[in-house]
Parts: sequence; C-alpha cells; structure tokens
Amino acid sequence: MYGLVNKAIEDMVCRQFGEGTWKEIKQKADLEMDSFISMEGYPDDVTHKLVKAASEVLGLSAAEIMQAFGEFWVKYTAQEGYGEMMEMSGDNLPEFLENLDNLHSRVGVIFPQLRPPSFDCTDQTEASLNLQYHSSREGLAPMVVGLVKGLGTRFDTEVEVTQTASREEGAEYDEFSIQYKQT
Repeated sequence: MYGLVNKAIEDMVCRQFGEGTWKEIKQKADLEMDSFISMEGYPDDVTHKLVKAASEVLGLSAAEIMQAFGEFWVKYTAQEGYGEMMEMSGDNLPEFLENLDNLHSRVGVIFPQLRPPSFDCTDQTEASLNLQYHSSREGLAPMVVGLVKGLGTRFDTEVEVTQTASREEGAEYDEFSIQYKQT
C-alpha cells in the first residue's frame, strides 16, 4: 500500500489517542522506518502490522480499527489534496458510490502502482442499494463499512450499513446493504 494509507493511520491515532500511543503502536509493530512517504509503496504487511499492533495497544478488534479508519480516510483524503477529485465523483452518497471505480482510475494516474478495489452498486432505490466490494486484498471489508459511514457524514446523509456477504465466509465478494436518508 502507498505510504499515504500508513500516514493516515498515524494521523488518526495521534489525533484520537496522542503521539505517545502512536509510538507504542509503532514499537509493537516492530517497524524500522521512522516515517512514511505518501507517494512511496510499502508492503501490505506493514499496514497489517500497524493494525494488529493498534488492536493490541487500544484494546479494540482489528475490524473496529479498520471501520474507524474507513470513516477517518474520507476526511483525511479530502484534507490531503484529494477533495476536488472527490467533489467530481458525486453530489450525494449513491452517486459517489456509483463513481468509485472512476475515482480510483483518476487516483491511479497519481499512484501508478495502485491496486484499487472495484465496487458495483446493484438493486438501487431512492433509499437503499447493495454495494459489491471486489478486492485482491484480505481483511479490508470492515474499512468499507467505515468508508460508507464517512461518506454519509460528508453528504449529510444518515447511513445504515450491513454486510450481507463475506469472502471470509466463502462468498465470491463482500457485499453490503446500505440504507440511506439525506438529512
């Protein structure tokens, strides 16, 4: 994963728990690098070690951390210079979710080694849709829940997200039922 992801994890932990907690997590993850470079690629294992160490230090499950990170990621990327790109991806939650693959294609121009997930929206109504999440990476489905909730906040939309299919349980892809209502 790109360093931007690991920097975002660091920023989330420092803002919510303080720099001392971040240092403890980094030490527990046994990472040799002092900082992350946003545009540099890092092995996925680095991110997995950070999440595992954060889970142990904070007493939260990895899924809880990934969900919180998903919510944080929406705000973080908007503040880190990708807000305009996000604005071009939709004016409301369902429109944005429909355009996620297009957004990732544009991000791929900036990050050429990006291995983005793919999303398909199905069964869309005025208040709900099903979101299919296809990824070659393991363990990131909880982050999708957080991302959708973060997008709900971005678009002033109440959101309920329920995972209805899981690759970890043998499904072909992860799927989420999303109920939404603009406030």
